[in-house]
Amino acid sequence: MKHPLINKWREFSSPLSELEFVTNAAHWDYQRDRIYVRSGKQLKRARRNGKATPKSVWRVDKVIKEQASTKCPRCQRNGRKHGTVRSRIVQEVIFGRFGLKRRVIRYEYQPYWCLRCKTAFGVDDKLLRPGKRRKYGTSLLAYFFYQVIELGIPMQVAAQSLSRLFGLALNTGTFAFLKERMADYYSQTHQQILKRITSGGLVHADETHANIKGKSAYVWVFTSMHDVAYLYSDSREGELAQTTLCGFKGVLVSDFYAVYDSFDCPQQKCLIHLVRDLNGAMLDNPYDEEMKHIVTSFGQLLKTIIEDVDRRGLKRHFLRKHGAAVSRFYRDVVVHDYHSSAALTCVERFEKNRDKLFTFLDYDGVPWNNNNAEHAIKAFARLRDVIEGSSTEKGIREYLILLSVCQTCKYMGVDFLDFLRSGEKDIHAFAESRGGRRRRPRSTPLTGLPVV
Repeated sequence: MKHPLINKWREFSSPLSELEFVTNAAHWDYQRDRIYVRSGKQLKRARRNGKATPKSVWRVDKVIKEQASTKCPRCQRNGRKHGTVRSRIVQEVIFGRFGLKRRVIRYEYQPYWCLRCKTAFGVDDKLLRPGKRRKYGTSLLAYFFYQVIELGIPMQVAAQSLSRLFGLALNTGTFAFLKERMADYYSQTHQQILKRITSGGLVHADETHANIKGKSAYVWVFTSMHDVAYLYSDSREGELAQTTLCGFKGVLVSDFYAVYDSFDCPQQKCLIHLVRDLNGAMLDNPYDEEMKHIVTSFGQLLKTIIEDVDRRGLKRHFLRKHGAAVSRFYRDVVVHDYHSSAALTCVERFEKNRDKLFTFLDYDGVPWNNNNAEHAIKAFARLRDVIEGSSTEKGIREYLILLSVCQTCKYMGVDFLDFLRSGEKDIHAFAESRGGRRRRPRSTPLTGLPVV
């Protein structure tokens, strides 16, 4: 039960329906919309003006005539014109140097018909096919989802901004449709990211909880130094991780969750988690000299290694010399007769994870902490606070695809907004392309990204 004094403005509940009715009638919106508005013209005018209606945005600003090939894509024979010139109107935003402009563009195209193979053609862009409702352009979608995914702005707030600035009317159904289209478009990108991670030599893994309309679920994150992939799971069991990392033979960096112990590959446990646990145990047992001796010895050993990492980096050539110090720590400190329960528990943990605590000394580029995965988890936690459990399982999966693209762009040093506007699907190819990291794409209203 909720404590009644935690929040002064807590939700009022009573066994008497009359008291709840009276309390609800005192709400600010209720009084202004139903009571005070009847008392004067000023409040009526304020209520009417407060409901901003979208402006008319269908006045065409630019006409683009699509010049498609007259040859059939199947048999390469010349086709005949099939009907009159058709058009499709798309709402778009144009990126200037220091601002945005709204544009309504009409695309005109001539359909053709092949008499031999009975194929209709004439439009290079599949998104302009007749009968498909596509009215939002690439840059507009890129700007909208840049605000939602990277900036963490709720969809409703971002929609209010578009409505106020550009006169675009977006409702809840439109949100779901746009998100579904974007996730479907970048599903291939998500698979490419996951494939690069699992085929590499280093994987960071972590998990956190998610709320699906009151139901508990989990989100797993797998990262390398350049890629991030989020996956949805109904539970915290290790089946998803086992399936994802099946056949992986590189180094797995993780926390001390027992699921990771079953993986058949070299592992590096996050030493930051261990340091925090040891520090908490020492604070809980301030007079335990045996515990203090173990933690002090481990801290001195780790400090020496980290100082060398700071000077020379994560290179096996320079770090493997610390293997002798690690063996000495186990021989002189861990393998000892202790009597306190806290010290015995600590020793047991060191012995259990002996082959997983200092793996980074024997490999190049393997960190001693799980910061890559934890940083990615924080990104989902921010998005989770925005969603607030209102999304369905399907909606969460779509969010995770877009968030994977966003975080991979950050890890690659690529601007997320620029990547969305480009219409590309391969982030690495975009980063390596000419000006992929520095030059912003020009404002071309028609690209490979779906116009919806």
